[in-house]
Amino acid sequence: MEVLVLGSGAGGGVPQWNCHCHNCKAVREGSPHVTERTQSSLAVSPNGKDWVLINASPDLRQQINQSPQLWPNCGKSRDNSRDGSTISRGTNIKGVILTDSQIDHTLGLMIMREGLPLDVYCTDIVFEDLSQSLPIFPVMKHWHGGYQRKTINIDAAGNNHLPAPFKVEKVPELTFYPVPLYSNAPPYSPYRDKPVPGNNIGLKIVDDNTGHSVFYAPGIVETNDDVEASLAEVDCAILDATLWTDDEMINHGFSEKTGKDMGHISVGGDTGVVSLLEKFNLKHKILIHINNTNPILDETSKEHLFLKERDIVVAKDGMVFNI
Repeated sequence: MEVLVLGSGAGGGVPQWNCHCHNCKAVREGSPHVTERTQSSLAVSPNGKDWVLINASPDLRQQINQSPQLWPNCGKSRDNSRDGSTISRGTNIKGVILTDSQIDHTLGLMIMREGLPLDVYCTDIVFEDLSQSLPIFPVMKHWHGGYQRKTINIDAAGNNHLPAPFKVEKVPELTFYPVPLYSNAPPYSPYRDKPVPGNNIGLKIVDDNTGHSVFYAPGIVETNDDVEASLAEVDCAILDATLWTDDEMINHGFSEKTGKDMGHISVGGDTGVVSLLEKFNLKHKILIHINNTNPILDETSKEHLFLKERDIVVAKDGMVFNI
């Protein structure tokens, strides 16, 4: 299985358009130690040809144009009735999975309107948000019928009390296991500050041909038994790294909210992502969805070096992992 990091930043990316923090300033000034990052999105493929997009970043057009794996080389030619010439359009993206209804994970759906219809897999709660509070699904129906919504069922199934796995129809070699997570809903959602199951999920992704697997959770406040059971079974973890400390945004004077208020676990600390990852024997440990204020973005920082010593990778746009 190939895992392609399309975007590794949190909302706003790096540099954020209105921010002049240390990291944003460093990118604008051409520092070799801080890399520009677009907003987070991932793509996975069993064969390097057929891809499943996981979350649709507002920066999706740029991300696709920077990723030859996703270029439209498989379109069917058709006659152009005006001048007799032929044109070819298509996509290697065979389906989209949404882990939540946040703007930085869904606004890219608007960018793909020329390529509709396309299957989108999401929970009922995410579909509700994107049909009412942020009505992307109704709006996009005006382009070739829009997105074809497929349900991710998070109700417990069988004896293990976990939701049933699902497959993306056009990429049957991969199996996706949804893992309900505790996080926060978007500010425009009726579930803001009172989240319910389905607002946010992680995904355990298994390549049925090789048995290799990944656990992906770009938005999580705290771990739980299901998360840890998934991490114990996979080869690779790609986890939320929005902030180094819970009060990071407050200390910068950018917000009155903590990371937990926004729905994100910290990287450092006794209950942070690093402590979680160190419980498991993983071949790949990767951090994603990194806010522009997070010191791990600066490769000369003590926080970045702390991660490097523990073989934890700070994701960059364009990284490819073969799992």
